[in-house]
Amino acid sequence: MEFWTGLLQSILQTALSPTTAAFVLAAIGLNVHFGFTGLMNMGQAGFMLVGAYGFGVSVVLGASFWTAMLIAILAAVLFALILGIPTLKLRGDYLAIVTISAAEIIRMVVKLAALQDITGGPTGIPGQKYRHVFTELSPLPEGKTTILGLTYANTGVDDWWTRLVAWGLVALFILITWALVRSPWGRVLKGIREDEDAVRSLGKSSFAYKLQALILGGVMGAFGGIVMALPAAMQPDSMGRPTTFNLWMIMLLGGAATIFGPLLGSILFFVIRLVLTSLAGEFVPASVLSAQQTEQLAWILIGISLILLVVFRPQGILGNKKELSFNV
Repeated sequence: MEFWTGLLQSILQTALSPTTAAFVLAAIGLNVHFGFTGLMNMGQAGFMLVGAYGFGVSVVLGASFWTAMLIAILAAVLFALILGIPTLKLRGDYLAIVTISAAEIIRMVVKLAALQDITGGPTGIPGQKYRHVFTELSPLPEGKTTILGLTYANTGVDDWWTRLVAWGLVALFILITWALVRSPWGRVLKGIREDEDAVRSLGKSSFAYKLQALILGGVMGAFGGIVMALPAAMQPDSMGRPTTFNLWMIMLLGGAATIFGPLLGSILFFVIRLVLTSLAGEFVPASVLSAQQTEQLAWILIGISLILLVVFRPQGILGNKKELSFNV
């Protein structure tokens, strides 16, 4: 009984963690790119990295919180423009190759030893160098608070303040996405996804709309990177290719071209991995599976589940099969 109680508490902790919220934010942006516009962006982690480092480096160099946030947003917009202007005429796998390459270039540049004094190089930037500007904004009183059986400091490293802001941003971006998708602008995006030539025949600039979608989704990804870095540290390898692949898994699991798909997919992704590792650790002897092997087994089972999902329910849990017409 104690094991099951602890497991339920761990599930709640994971579902409410800032990391889960960060992946929701980045997945919402990826959903704008692929789900609603049909852009095969395989470099969403690059937008996360640009946003995180734009914020962190700015603070280290003396910027205030709001100035650093503005710089992070502008960095994401600039990255989207540099990436999008020469490449958005590409389709399908060609665009995927370009975007994943661009994200890897950014990650390698950040890791350069020559930039050690600015970006921290391969080791990144410790959280205490940039987190204070965020912590100082907290209106919460000092001390700890228990909610739903979870006890955290009101303000600190692993705190309620970070969770409130992170999930507040999730709610905000879900609302923004819902409003935009229902607008004429959103209907044009869906038209581009389904038949770009038909949209152009109506006098609409598909390039301009795709660039706008790339910028919007990229800024959402940048916020995801900032939220991901706030509780811990800024490390370039934590926003590499595996992060982008996980975001795709999250989006497809919840359902592409849905409003709440990224939210559901992210929570399920982290919770399922936690449950699998916890159950294996409790009921499988260490002589059969070590802790490292248990983690690997969890990833294998998640991969198999995704394969089965794509085969038997390609629209995802919340998706609509009618939304799967892509002109890529």
